[in-house]
Amino acid sequence: MQVSEAQGEVRAVYLNGAVGQLVSAAIWLASATLGSAVSIRAAVLALVFGGMLIFPITQLVLRARGRRYELAAANPLRHLAMQIAFTVPMTLLVAGAAALRNVAWFYPACAVIVGAHYLPFVFLYGMWQYALLSGLLVTGGIAYAFLLPHAFAPAGWFTGAVLALYGAWMTLLPGSRRSEPRTS
Repeated sequence: MQVSEAQGEVRAVYLNGAVGQLVSAAIWLASATLGSAVSIRAAVLALVFGGMLIFPITQLVLRARGRRYELAAANPLRHLAMQIAFTVPMTLLVAGAAALRNVAWFYPACAVIVGAHYLPFVFLYGMWQYALLSGLLVTGGIAYAFLLPHAFAPAGWFTGAVLALYGAWMTLLPGSRRSEPRTS
């Protein structure tokens, strides 16, 4: 399988990443809602534990739509996708350390981590749009940490909104509405 074919399968199976972005957005927005209305602790727990469920929920949504939900065993990018996914939990301690210093830095730190994790998606999906998403989240996380260093929820709302808009945008691009590949 050539790289371009492997990338095409990634785009086709995961609908340009639209479903994953929308699931991620929902978790970020739910967490930001908890951070605004309930407590910081509830918000942090929702993002950490909800974040662990992004990929399984994405697969459930794809399955519910009658779509194939995983890459072919022959796809050489299958392992890269898994490695990229593990970068977030492996670096989450950085967000925890930032939050110990200033709890309002939790969302900005997570936005930077998640944004950086999207950069390899440029190659994984073969889509330059992931460089834009990466840049928006990293820049937004840094900006919120410096401009609103004592406000907890705004960076969570920002990240959730960016992910939702990005997911919606990805549904409009070619390949996001393909009938293939479906489950048999």
